[in-house]
Amino acid sequence: MQTPSPYPMKIIAHIRTDFPAKFGVPRQSGLVPALKGRIVFLPEYRNPDALRGLDGYSHLWLLWQFSEAVREGWSPTVRPPRLGGNRRMGVFATRSPYRPNAVGLSSVQLTRIEWESPQGPILHVSGADLMDGTPIFDIKPYLPFTDSHPDAVGGFADAQTGYALEVDFPAPLLEMIAPDDRDALLALLAGDPRPSYQDDPERVYGMPYAAYDVQFTVADGRLTVCDVLPRA
Repeated sequence: MQTPSPYPMKIIAHIRTDFPAKFGVPRQSGLVPALKGRIVFLPEYRNPDALRGLDGYSHLWLLWQFSEAVREGWSPTVRPPRLGGNRRMGVFATRSPYRPNAVGLSSVQLTRIEWESPQGPILHVSGADLMDGTPIFDIKPYLPFTDSHPDAVGGFADAQTGYALEVDFPAPLLEMIAPDDRDALLALLAGDPRPSYQDDPERVYGMPYAAYDVQFTVADGRLTVCDVLPRA
């Protein structure tokens, strides 16, 4: 039996996003800049003094929990989705949620701080890759003079960049989407929300996003939206 950790992590906040489920969440932060999120602190951490000076930064690091992937035990290798789900890589060479500690790291843009609300100060961010309600362990400012490495090498992940589907979103269906949600939704669909090991051109997929359930098929590099339903 694993002994309790002497270094407990405290949840300081939760993020509110338009993703009620894992399906469709971008695989990395920053891939869809139009995505919006709100970081709402727990009552104990709603002290504005804790955010003093944060509004001088454009980007933040979020340290958070893969709350839907917590499990006992771990595997030294995982199957990265972008490699088709059939090639194994070392867990520490990936950003898989299935890790010894189910901890995620995301870089997001800080768009503004809402200083006064019934829930205390709220951080408005964009480009997040987190499910709605994801627990946040810590927030740190992004420092471009140390955190940015333009000459960095991305390993096997470099070969997976630039992938995109052509999206066919019929105008009558697109008009059912609120204007403020359209750009983000189109970018999400172009990034192919399916698991990479699924490639059935006859299958109709459903992606919950914001107030909608978007249904689509994918064949020959083209994603076709076939229906938009209100989400219960």
